[in-house]
Amino acid sequence: MRPTRRALLTQTLLTLPLASTAFAQFPARPLRMILPQPPGSANDAVARIIAEPMGRALGQPVVIENRPGANGMVAINLLKQQAPDGTAMLLSGVSQLSFNPHLYPNLPYDPVRDFTYVAPVTDAPFILIASKRSGITNVAQLLERARAEPGRLTYSSAGIGNSTHLSVEMIADRANVRFTHVPYAGAGQALTSVISGETDFMIIVLAVALGQVRAGAVSPLALVAPRRLPFLPDLVTQAEAGITAPLMPGWFGLLGPAGVPEPVVVQVNAAVRAALADENVQRRLADVVLVPIPGSPAELLARMQEDSRVWGEFIRARGLRPE
Repeated sequence: MRPTRRALLTQTLLTLPLASTAFAQFPARPLRMILPQPPGSANDAVARIIAEPMGRALGQPVVIENRPGANGMVAINLLKQQAPDGTAMLLSGVSQLSFNPHLYPNLPYDPVRDFTYVAPVTDAPFILIASKRSGITNVAQLLERARAEPGRLTYSSAGIGNSTHLSVEMIADRANVRFTHVPYAGAGQALTSVISGETDFMIIVLAVALGQVRAGAVSPLALVAPRRLPFLPDLVTQAEAGITAPLMPGWFGLLGPAGVPEPVVVQVNAAVRAALADENVQRRLADVVLVPIPGSPAELLARMQEDSRVWGEFIRARGLRPE
């Protein structure tokens, strides 16, 4: 990262608590929040929870624009075409920034050079679930069957290189087993395939699957999280189930195209913070097991770089590439 860029991010971090009406007003146009996932995804849920309070803080509405496809590249290419005035931003997940650069040898964007980092937004635990039709009710059964019939069990994902794909591959690697991957165009379709029994299991953001878990439509096997949750007290964590693998990160962060002026970055960051501090937003996020992670642009960048290091090493060692 160039020194000038580092200096700008550091200065932003230091000035964020002082953000006020002293800065120029946000452009007199709606903020388009571009999403790389379809409706029904965790990405979409986050956006719809924070959009209205963000709009109040900015004095302009926040309009959600779902642009799924190519593991986020459709949305990212759209963002790169926008003017860097703060009126178009991307609610990115970890996949687009930390995983894609290691999956695609000719990626049409650079995760640092091509974006303005604005704000971390939320983090989320994942859950390992199985279809009722599979008959699998715990992690031990899952691994036993995988060892007995390598490649026979199928798992769904929200797309090649997505968190829902890499998390299972990491577990398979550490447990020395093999599964067959069935990618879908989004988490909603992938979850539906498990509910119907078309695929045997998956790892998915808990927020997306919680309703189906509570309804008994799928079998919960383990939380992909550091600790148990009070509303699922009997569900073991990945580590308690005997899986020694890095936990899949589930964060979302707000980005602009390269060159968004610092005062606008500060103002939008302050709007995100204001939304996350809203009691109603906190209740709604808690209802779908999403954790607010207010912070600075520098903190979002650091989070992205650390996950890129950990998971990039795994992707290269495993030789994972889009099929």
